[in-house]
Amino acid sequence: MTLQSPCTVVGDIHGQYHDLLEIFQIGGAPPTTNYVFLGDYVDRGYYSVETISLLIVLKLRYPSRVFLIRGNHESRTITTNYGFYTEVLNKYNGSLKVWNYITDLFDYLPLGATIDGKIFATHGGLSPSCQQLDQIRAIDRFKEVPHDGIMADLVWSDPDPDILDFKLSPRGAGYLFGYDVMRKFCHDNNLDQLVRAHQLCNEGYVSYWQGMCLTIWSAPNYCYRCGNRASVLEIAHSNYESRSKNAQGVLPGQYCNVFEASPENNQDTSEGKSVNGINSNGLTKDMFSVYFEGRPQTRQIEYFL
Repeated sequence: MTLQSPCTVVGDIHGQYHDLLEIFQIGGAPPTTNYVFLGDYVDRGYYSVETISLLIVLKLRYPSRVFLIRGNHESRTITTNYGFYTEVLNKYNGSLKVWNYITDLFDYLPLGATIDGKIFATHGGLSPSCQQLDQIRAIDRFKEVPHDGIMADLVWSDPDPDILDFKLSPRGAGYLFGYDVMRKFCHDNNLDQLVRAHQLCNEGYVSYWQGMCLTIWSAPNYCYRCGNRASVLEIAHSNYESRSKNAQGVLPGQYCNVFEASPENNQDTSEGKSVNGINSNGLTKDMFSVYFEGRPQTRQIEYFL
């Protein structure tokens, strides 16, 4: 995909539906804000069905405002083992039709996007088999994610600040890639940055190599027990000529909006309570504001500069 700023980039969500709604409260609801989601919408959390259903509806309603990229969990094999498959069975009286429909849809999700021609956004990272963006565009991606090759590496690989080249990943799929690999890929493709997700970040994001690679994680208190913060990346522009220093380690025109878990995230641990059935009366500012107006504010969200 070829996209333009301004936009907000969202990392892993993993079925944490209430925290997805929190993102829309913090960053603005579509179509006011353009969103680029980096994958891993399902598994782990209690509300994978609600999460992916909402994102699909938003994509259909605002096709030029909401963009969905494929992650390693947008896969039949992975969802069978990490929660989505079982959740569908439980919520649809043993029927797998919904799981089949949605996993078929996953095959059509793009593997990455360029933003302003300067940022490459993908779920995981780089591949030793891929030196040019045109190689990604040429991939036959309408299939299950394979175990190896460029397609697998894009959704499975991770940066490693302690190495320079490629190294086999301890995940068992994809690679670790270092500074030399990142610098060469950016140089050869006239890029300034790789924005990706895929790795839990305690503070919501991690900047590598002075912002040349940036990891965004958007599932706070991951799995309802990790206690981590989360963030979304707000990209206002891509004018990087000044290269002014940023306390967050991101590029000029970018801001990592860090947030805590929603109050419902804590309740989910013991109650598994969703917000299904809440309907707008048509008098609210956007489609999600009725949910937030009716919710008790138990604490103030902290923002980190």
